[in-house]
Amino acid sequence: MDWLALQRRYATPPGASARTRRLLALQKVLEGAQYDALPYPFASERNAAGEYIPLSQRRPSVRTNLCRTVVDETVSLLFGNTHWPLAVASHELTSEAMNAFALETGLPAFMMQVATRGSVGSVAIWVEILASRPRFSLLETAYLTPEWDLCGTLLVVTERFVVTGAELEASGYTMAPDSRSSRFWWQRRWTRTALEVFVPLPMEEEGVSVLDKKRSSAHDFGFVPVVWIRNLGAASGAEPDGECSFEKAIDTVIEADYLLSQAGRGLKYGSDPTLVLKTPDILEGVARQGGAASALTLPPEGDAKLLEINGAAAGAVLAHYRELRQLVLEQLHGNRTHGDRLGAPQSGRAMELMCQPLIWMADRLRGTYGDGGLLPLYRMLCRLSSIVPDGLSIGGEIRRDLDPAGLSLHWPAWFTADEAELLPMAQGLKEAVSAGLLSQETAARLYACAAGIADPAAEWTKIMAAQAA
Repeated sequence: MDWLALQRRYATPPGASARTRRLLALQKVLEGAQYDALPYPFASERNAAGEYIPLSQRRPSVRTNLCRTVVDETVSLLFGNTHWPLAVASHELTSEAMNAFALETGLPAFMMQVATRGSVGSVAIWVEILASRPRFSLLETAYLTPEWDLCGTLLVVTERFVVTGAELEASGYTMAPDSRSSRFWWQRRWTRTALEVFVPLPMEEEGVSVLDKKRSSAHDFGFVPVVWIRNLGAASGAEPDGECSFEKAIDTVIEADYLLSQAGRGLKYGSDPTLVLKTPDILEGVARQGGAASALTLPPEGDAKLLEINGAAAGAVLAHYRELRQLVLEQLHGNRTHGDRLGAPQSGRAMELMCQPLIWMADRLRGTYGDGGLLPLYRMLCRLSSIVPDGLSIGGEIRRDLDPAGLSLHWPAWFTADEAELLPMAQGLKEAVSAGLLSQETAARLYACAAGIADPAAEWTKIMAAQAA
């Protein structure tokens, strides 16, 4: 069974488009629930009627989840604890405010969640201002439809999906008892001036949605407070989604899951094999099954055999799985090194060489979620600081009229250098500064980055203060 055949078994949400169905199917793979639609467990060989159950209708007993594994590794290398980028701007107040905002709101952990959920193709960040404090929320894009103008600026984002009357009642709507099982269209829309929530419309009725003024709110920002991110895609264009990070390898992962499930099934049968008896006609129709420890007494013309898998077959299965695993990691640019093969601590440069495919993938995601996600979010906060009358409360201070000029991201090194690398680097930078090929500030920042110091600019400030003292 391949990925196309597996998708056909998923229940189709009412009124869902082809794009929505595709994104929901990819989310199942990301969550490890892609086989939940199959009706039988892998150990079930026959149904209640005694008919054989094909493998395509059984859920694998082994789920490697290699797609999610590679996504998690890439996201950790992108926004992990030692890989978070610092905001740099022409105005120091702006960069200081953005870095304080990231620290105060736990933005690194949130952006890791954004990059994980966006690996299916796209993700959106909704920005709100509550009591002068910025607040952001992650929006799943399966039910979102964006629209851009000719300049690539968001015009409107519409969310529309089907809910039941019971779900609406749980959300605060007053519903009649006989309408709790009915289905309704629930819709809201982000525009440049307001968040518009519409009155739920029954699915069987056709008409124009009516605005729910009680639940709608106006913001008058002049722009849509949503940052739309396309995974591994261009920053502009008409397509709402980018390329999925793992879709190319789903077929191979399915093959590997079923292969390991079959191997485990064979090894279990090898531990307790099926016993086949060849008996005279007088005992015809009598079937026995049990382990090899059962002692049997047969007539001279009788025979007994064990149906089992041998060790060579089991080794061949595991060798085939290792090849499939390597193929999946190669398709997804995952890390193909094994930690148990490292005999000694490795230098930062050696780690980069071993993880080069994963670094290439994370480097592409830096452009997607850094330049296409984090920077637009920072620029939006700068605009809001000039629009909100009371300013923005960031880091315990009120920030007003933040200038986004020169706003960029300073990314740290992929892996910090060890002591054997830092000494020759320091000597080389010293000679470059003495020869006039490099400024002392640039040399200090390069060394700070290699040593894993989070803020090279702050380190240079400390150096200047120490020299002045």
